[in-house]
Amino acid sequence: MAGLLAVRFRALLAVLLIGVALAATGCGSGGESAAGRDLCAPPGLSAASAAPTNLADSASAGPDRYTTPTAPPLSSIDVSRLNLITPGTLSVGTLSDAPPSICVDSSGQFTGFDNQLLAAIAAKLGLRVEFSGTEFSGLLANVAGRRFDVGSSNITTTDARRQLVDFTNGYDFGYFALVVPNGSPIKGFADLKPGSRIAVVQGTVQDEYVVNTLKLDPVKFPDYNTAYANLKTGQVDAWVAPSAQAEGAIAPGDGTAVVQNAFSLDNFAAWAVGKGNQPLVDALNSGLDAVIADGTYARLYTDWVPRQLPPGWKPGSKAAPVPELPDFAAIAAAEGPAQTEQTAPKSTLQQLRETFFDWSLYREAFPDLLKTGLPNTLILAVVSGALGTVIGMLLAVAGISRTRWLRWPARVYTDIFRGLPAVVIILIIGLGVGPVVKNLTGNNPYWLGAVALALLASAYIGEIFRSGIQSVEPGQLEAARAIGFGYTQSMILVVIPQGVRRVLPALMNQFIALIKDSSLIYFLGLLATQRELFAVGRDLNAQTGNLSPLVAAGLVYLLLTIPLTHLVNYIDRRMRTGRPDRPIDQLEQATITEGR
Repeated sequence: MAGLLAVRFRALLAVLLIGVALAATGCGSGGESAAGRDLCAPPGLSAASAAPTNLADSASAGPDRYTTPTAPPLSSIDVSRLNLITPGTLSVGTLSDAPPSICVDSSGQFTGFDNQLLAAIAAKLGLRVEFSGTEFSGLLANVAGRRFDVGSSNITTTDARRQLVDFTNGYDFGYFALVVPNGSPIKGFADLKPGSRIAVVQGTVQDEYVVNTLKLDPVKFPDYNTAYANLKTGQVDAWVAPSAQAEGAIAPGDGTAVVQNAFSLDNFAAWAVGKGNQPLVDALNSGLDAVIADGTYARLYTDWVPRQLPPGWKPGSKAAPVPELPDFAAIAAAEGPAQTEQTAPKSTLQQLRETFFDWSLYREAFPDLLKTGLPNTLILAVVSGALGTVIGMLLAVAGISRTRWLRWPARVYTDIFRGLPAVVIILIIGLGVGPVVKNLTGNNPYWLGAVALALLASAYIGEIFRSGIQSVEPGQLEAARAIGFGYTQSMILVVIPQGVRRVLPALMNQFIALIKDSSLIYFLGLLATQRELFAVGRDLNAQTGNLSPLVAAGLVYLLLTIPLTHLVNYIDRRMRTGRPDRPIDQLEQATITEGR
């Protein structure tokens, strides 16, 4: 039986891998491969664009109330008084999915215009920069909670956000682009109606614009690529996005276009700093003016975001010089025919194949998935699983205790941690407990994330253990007591081992859930080397605008979970049926007979 089971398992695994490989190879063979389109590489002057002329009528340039008249001289900055989390190191929270502003490149480094410019400023100040990836929805909270010194994510400044954090002077501007499918009846923001399905990224200023200015209810997504994928497949009617991300995402044949833009001078893009940390704000403003003056700003801007500056706006303080930039409008006009060349729209089936089954991207994704994502996923799952099992066993024993002072706390703990969403628990532990134990953790939330997963899992594991223990026949406890065992001995030596054996499949299911929940640790902000499987796949997804890397990450999850499922089924079957009988060897039989 065991041999037959092993053969069936190997056959199932082989069929799965061969099927995926054939599908990916066949489906990815046609069309332009997304692997050759690196959205996290500097596009250069070939991507130059003029200021848009199709501005919405409601886009009025409000007064600039926040740009400082001047910035302190660079020589007056004392880096020892910047209130940094780690002296000499600028801890930066950023994103990986919004090229060309912020992204992770093919070598696994956080880059993009915003981060490259910030690194140049840090070099002027003599500081080392440490980038960590997180989600935009939690970025400002992480900065306010002193998890990061700076938030770098092309953050548009608003009055509401200034209540939570402070901002530097502006280093970039932003248009809101309205992207719709070709042939759509929506020609501008005025055509968006209450029945329109409008995609935005949750927590962004575009989300706020649609809700508060347009008074509409948008469809909210976690990142730009997912929002755009839904537009291409027809799940939403329009996408409101930063113009740089929108222009970078649209590829020939997508069948989409930017139909209108909105812009206001009073909401520029800036770096977020913890509330009240004026020395760091002054230092960054001083460094920004310095890199504008020495031409570094113009070089990075030309490489990454070659767009014509809007009239009346410039980066840095009001005293900073205007950066000497090429004539992007003239360059864009000269290359106009090549940029406006129309490509036949792709069929639905071709769009599906190229979006999910690009084999070249599978080959590109697997090395980083196996080298970086897999070890981190296993570490997080094993550590949280082991710790959660120990805590869960204690909860189970307390839950069936005769003492109410043990039962009640166990029940309250279980109800709270089973009732809260996993991401809420992770954020509470990471952002609430993190600052308290930062001297112990080195302000690195990696292990705090594992603890949060363990606390979450322990509530479920405790109930699994409790149900297994209570399923053991009462006669087992009575028999153990009858031969002289005490209550504690009977439970530890007789009842609990039988209960644990009965719930092994449920425990393995919980461990599989932990493997998948490890992807939520990204909310706390991780270094590039700490990314787990889903984060690695998503970073490559951001570089290419293709969802195939996420499917590749899903396949690695399958390679982890399917063998675990069959292993626990095999162990459970062996425990229920015992070792199979085998014929006794003749020599062994003769030895037994002679021994009698």
